[in-house]
Amino acid sequence: MKQSNSNKSLIYGISAVLLWSTVATAFKIALNEINLFMVLWIASVSASLILFVFYIFEKEKDPIKINDWLRSSINGLFNPFVYYLVLFKAYDLLPAQVAQPLNYTWPIVLTILSALIFKLKVHWNTWLGLLLSFGGVMLISNPFGNVQFNWLGVSLAVGSSLIWSTYWLLNYKDHRKESSKLMLNFLMGSIYISLLLLFEPSNFHFTFKGLVSSIYIGWFEMGITFFLWMKALKLSEHPGKIANIVFLSPFISFIFIAIILKEDIHWYTIVGLLTIILGIVAQKVFSKTKAKL
Repeated sequence: MKQSNSNKSLIYGISAVLLWSTVATAFKIALNEINLFMVLWIASVSASLILFVFYIFEKEKDPIKINDWLRSSINGLFNPFVYYLVLFKAYDLLPAQVAQPLNYTWPIVLTILSALIFKLKVHWNTWLGLLLSFGGVMLISNPFGNVQFNWLGVSLAVGSSLIWSTYWLLNYKDHRKESSKLMLNFLMGSIYISLLLLFEPSNFHFTFKGLVSSIYIGWFEMGITFFLWMKALKLSEHPGKIANIVFLSPFISFIFIAIILKEDIHWYTIVGLLTIILGIVAQKVFSKTKAKL
C-alpha cells in the first residue's frame, strides 16, 4: 500500500509540474491576443468554476460562513487580483524566459518577510540565499545581453514574489479547508476584476485563441494543478522530497518557451535561474543542518 501511494504521489507530482511548466507559454500567447485585464478575468472566472466543481464533489466540506467571505475578500484581493495583474504585466513587458525565473525568487522573499513579521532572527544562510538569488536576478536581467532589458518589467516580476509571499502568510493563519478557501478567494478576485472591467469597458474584447489560452491558465495555473499538487503531498511519505521536484518546472518551461514561442534561450538566463535555485536550496539545506545540530 505504501509503495502504491508513493507511486501515485510521484505521478500526481510530475503531472502538476508538467502542467505548471506550460503556463509561462500560455501567459504569453494569451497576452499577445488580448489585454491583461481580460486575460485575468477569463482565467479567474474559469478557475472559480472549476474550484466550485471540486468543492461540490468533496465528501467532507466545511459550511461557508460570513467570516469566510470576509477573509476571502482580503485574500482574493492579493491573489488572484493584484498578484496576477502584476505578474501578467511583467510577462507583457518581458520575454517569457526572463519573467518566469524572476518570479521564482518568492521562497527567499517569503523567508525574509516571515522573519520580519514574526520578529524572527534572520540567520546567515538566509542572507546567503538572498545574495545568490539577487545575483541570479541580475544575470537574468542582463542589460548587456540580446534580451531587451526593461526595468519596470523586472521590478514587477520580482515584486510579484512579495505579493505572493504576503498572500501565503495571510493563508498561514487561515485554517479553512483548501477547497472552500481557494474557491472563495478566486470568486472574490473575479468580482474585483469584473468591477475593473465595468469601469474600463474598452478592455472587454477577446479572440478565440486568447479565450482558450486564458481558460487554460485558469484551469492549469490556478485550479486543477493545485489539487494535483496537494494530492501528491498528501500521499507522499516524504512531502519534502516531492516538493523538490517543483524545481524542474522552470527548466521544462524553457523547452516549451523555445519550441512554441520561438524564443532563443540565452546562457545567462539558465545560469541565472540555477543561481536563484541554488540560493533557495542553500537557505533550506543549511537550515536543516543547523536544526540537526
